[in-house]
Amino acid sequence: MSIQICNFPFHPRFALQPRGPRTAARSRRVFASGSDQQQQLNLSVLRFTFGIPGLDESYLPRWIGYGFGSLILLNHFSASSPINQSQLRSEALGLSLAAFSIALPYFGKFLKGSEVEKRSLPEVGEQVFVISPSIGDFLKEDLAWGTYVLLRNTSTVAVMISLQGELCVRGYWNFPGQMSKAQLHDWFKRKVDEIGLADVKETLYFPQYAGSALSWDILPDGTRSVFVQPLVQNVESEKMDGFLLVASTAGYAYSDKDRAWIGAMADKFRG
Repeated sequence: MSIQICNFPFHPRFALQPRGPRTAARSRRVFASGSDQQQQLNLSVLRFTFGIPGLDESYLPRWIGYGFGSLILLNHFSASSPINQSQLRSEALGLSLAAFSIALPYFGKFLKGSEVEKRSLPEVGEQVFVISPSIGDFLKEDLAWGTYVLLRNTSTVAVMISLQGELCVRGYWNFPGQMSKAQLHDWFKRKVDEIGLADVKETLYFPQYAGSALSWDILPDGTRSVFVQPLVQNVESEKMDGFLLVASTAGYAYSDKDRAWIGAMADKFRG
């Protein structure tokens, strides 16, 4: 599936056409729970992240290097017997590898070049977490973890996943106040139908999204990057099963690696 990268500001004439009656009728009850067993916190989070609050996984090589280097030094100074030349060479090699592991995150930043613009929280918009009640409990848990790591591990401030017309919406969004979760869910579904997001047939990326009051007004103010990954149920017939949308307040927020990772995550929810 090709990726259409739109480097121009988003304009209403590029907005997707509203869904027709036939496609709008696809919204239906899906993924009903197959059992009444008590739900447990399983290891599904390991498919996405280590799930340790405050831990930046990109610095894991540094901590591993510190750990193994400390063990080598501890073994060297606590040895009671005289140290021979072969042991010294082994320790020197181990310390060299530990030093390389410690410096690896710095090398990665140097090779990557300038850092991506940092995201900022929208000044206008409220946080929300809405999920269709008809989605099964197991899938709800996967959607909860998936949206969590998208918000945590990327520059995303808003994420929406649609599966056969059922929605999971999380993050900062523009929506009317004083609405219950049920009303908010119906409001988002109506907006998705108006915009025509469920009819997207190719991956879209707007690294310089300028916004428009006539198009995607559900996105939080200050949105500068939008990435939409369609979920294809049948590759041959190109039948759409839904989409995954992420938005960021940072320009050029999603690199090639980020888009590939988000696409791989979308595959987990594909029918």
